Amino acid sequence: MALTIAAVVCAYNERQLLSACLYSLRAQTRPPDEILVINNASTDDTAAVAAAVEGVRVIDEPTKGLVIARETARRATQCQVVAYVDADCRPPITWLERVEAQFLSDSARVAVTGPYRFFDWDRTGRTVIRLYDMLVAPPTHVLVHYVLGVGAILYGGNFAVRRDALARIGGFDKTIEFHGEDTNLGRRLTPVGRVALCPDCWVWTSARRYRAMGKRAVFSLYVRNFCSEILRHRPADSEHLDVRA
Repeated sequence: MALTIAAVVCAYNERQLLSACLYSLRAQTRPPDEILVINNASTDDTAAVAAAVEGVRVIDEPTKGLVIARETARRATQCQVVAYVDADCRPPITWLERVEAQFLSDSARVAVTGPYRFFDWDRTGRTVIRLYDMLVAPPTHVLVHYVLGVGAILYGGNFAVRRDALARIGGFDKTIEFHGEDTNLGRRLTPVGRVALCPDCWVWTSARRYRAMGKRAVFSLYVRNFCSEILRHRPADSEHLDVRA
């Protein structure tokens, strides 16, 4: 039985990278049933860039915040599955087809997430992340999700979730500023159903955060906020550097 799927891009000042993301969504072998761009308090012409792409619905969310924008999208769509990608991502043409197949293969599956591949990073960075994706993320996911039942690995710029599962947990936690929001969602979804970590559901993305902050700083941020959300049920960091500003 086919699902209805909304593809969502939350965008703050993303005029430079947004169109590539949207055209990659338009090119999917399994087209999304709708494409939503949440124009999240942008001060540039992000909304105009989005509106220029055929089939895209633009929704203005004047309160800045990634989690706020994601919640706005959840409330705006009636599709059964909501697939979120960041504005600097470029999903390969079979991405949504593979995401849908994951949901159809297991009715208990409430979310699907996949890794990143970087289109603008150095070889060292790409190698480190690939090793993480192959050697660290899968066993960590098995441990925290299937063995302990306390959370999940969830890539915040590349995940899809059943809308009814989101409703059951009360939607996104809008008290979170930025860091840890993906782990928070995975943790809260775990009692509801299974979160699938699917290596085939990868997307291209930019390394702009790593270039702006440095590899060591970003890795440290992700590790401590993941651990803090799993163990303390709150992020370790309440502020973040906005690399789009």
